[in-house]
Amino acid sequence: MFPSEPSHRGLPQCTLADYEREFRGRHRLPDVLAYWAARKPDAVAFIDVRRRQEITWRTFEQRTSALALGLLRLGFRKGDFLAVSLPFSPEHIFLEYACFQIGVIHAPLDLRLPPEEVLRCLRLIGAKGFVFPGPAPAGDFRELGRAVQKHSPFVSHRIQISAPEETIEGALCYYQWAAGAERLWVDNSPEAEACRSKRARVSEAVAENNGAQVIFTTGSTGAPKPALLSHRGITCQNMCLGAGFGFGEGTRLLINLPPSHVGGQSETLMTTLFWGGTAIVLDVFDAAGSLRAIEQYQVNLLGQVPAMFNLEWRLPDYAQYDLSSLRLAVYGGQQVSRPFLERLATMAPGIATGLGLTEASGFCTYTPPGAGVDEILSSIGYDMPVYPVSIRQPMREDGTAGEPLPDGELGHICFRGPQTFLGYLNDPQATSRTISRDGFLYTGDMGYWDSRGLHFAGRAKWVIKPAGYQIFPGQIEEHILQLTDKVAACGVVGVPHELLSEAAVAFVEKKPGVELEIAELRRHARSLAPYLRPLHYVILEPGQLPLNRAAKVDYLKLQQMAAERERARKLTP
Repeated sequence: MFPSEPSHRGLPQCTLADYEREFRGRHRLPDVLAYWAARKPDAVAFIDVRRRQEITWRTFEQRTSALALGLLRLGFRKGDFLAVSLPFSPEHIFLEYACFQIGVIHAPLDLRLPPEEVLRCLRLIGAKGFVFPGPAPAGDFRELGRAVQKHSPFVSHRIQISAPEETIEGALCYYQWAAGAERLWVDNSPEAEACRSKRARVSEAVAENNGAQVIFTTGSTGAPKPALLSHRGITCQNMCLGAGFGFGEGTRLLINLPPSHVGGQSETLMTTLFWGGTAIVLDVFDAAGSLRAIEQYQVNLLGQVPAMFNLEWRLPDYAQYDLSSLRLAVYGGQQVSRPFLERLATMAPGIATGLGLTEASGFCTYTPPGAGVDEILSSIGYDMPVYPVSIRQPMREDGTAGEPLPDGELGHICFRGPQTFLGYLNDPQATSRTISRDGFLYTGDMGYWDSRGLHFAGRAKWVIKPAGYQIFPGQIEEHILQLTDKVAACGVVGVPHELLSEAAVAFVEKKPGVELEIAELRRHARSLAPYLRPLHYVILEPGQLPLNRAAKVDYLKLQQMAAERERARKLTP
């Protein structure tokens, strides 16, 4: 019986015993593909929205296995890294699952990264191969391929997803290479048979605790770091997220988050596939395209970051889309206001959230089924027994975890169990600051626990300490966002202050077509405790609040903007 433990407030309680017993055949990512291809080969695994192309489980497994052969023939081995700068296309999905089959580690990079940042990422992981598009609506990526060829000699193989005549010199044409791999997969020659046998041997040697994928953190506290996730960590998260939010074979989930983000990979794509559902894949986010896909493909589960919901709601014809197929709308990534949740509740009969982060392979807390606006505002849900949360004191100097704190006391949010990532590649110091010697993951978030679940206070990095107080940006942001008629978004950071040691600066993005004065914001802040009131306000035009690659408020950029503003202010006579 799954799950074996009684539910808590309606939330299934997944245990390690459940994972080992009920899902023992799906601990590795290629096992998931083989599991469903054997049981329902002609059912649709995923649909490419742009091309209106349906991919069955049989086709998915065959093309993935063929590409795995192709990678082996190029000289890829277990533990090598294949980096890609690709949208969420079928070619990308086939490639990543080919990597998983033979122990090659898949490293998806954000398509929006400038060439110098791509080169940095390739250097950090020591990529053996790099896959990139050619001419595309977003730009001509051949220049990126040439930059890699010129500045990254350690990258042995460059593969371009383009027609042969568009492929740059020194790169393989993906379509020609893939066609050759597919011919080899069905060939009856002794050479082909030997290649297939080798692939089978290599695949058997891939262990569930081996690295599967590198996700670069979004860099909210510095330069992005390559976090290595294991097969076991990802599939354990798939079990928990699917149980918590009701995934199953009837799930039709829209995948429109970036493939370089844990939300696009482990949380949405891989969880849908783990449970045998159908992934509706939109290669690049588009607000109108997302709503059309929900309507056309009868999507019943939607997971996005708040900025994506806001962009959809702002469409002038939003009300014309038929979204009645939606069962559940899930948001994650940042705190939201009551008006946001009230609007979300009109989009689907069920709403949900939880805490998710790259280093935990995705979601690690879940609001219970049927939770309403008030409950979701009060906490970010409950953990699972297989990956329990604890609120702890800072990590000790010897690298062991600090003491656990009692319910209601603010501290560091920590987790311990199989979802924890393997570490930051080639950065043992950053890893040791994140994973204690006794196995506790320090998430970098602060919060407390009580009978209502986990309460998020904010990132430890962004705590502001005016005159000895300790405040979190979210405390101020939530209050400012109550001005729903005029405020679209906001972000709060701290700056040094001669008298207070540190002071809060609020960057407030106003809604289109409205007037907003700093005096209004100051009047509104009078209902806050004095130490919570921002010392300075900066009003931004619509669309000017900086967001990072995960569409979250970019606090690092805001801190830079605040520091520049302070320097300019001091230089003004």
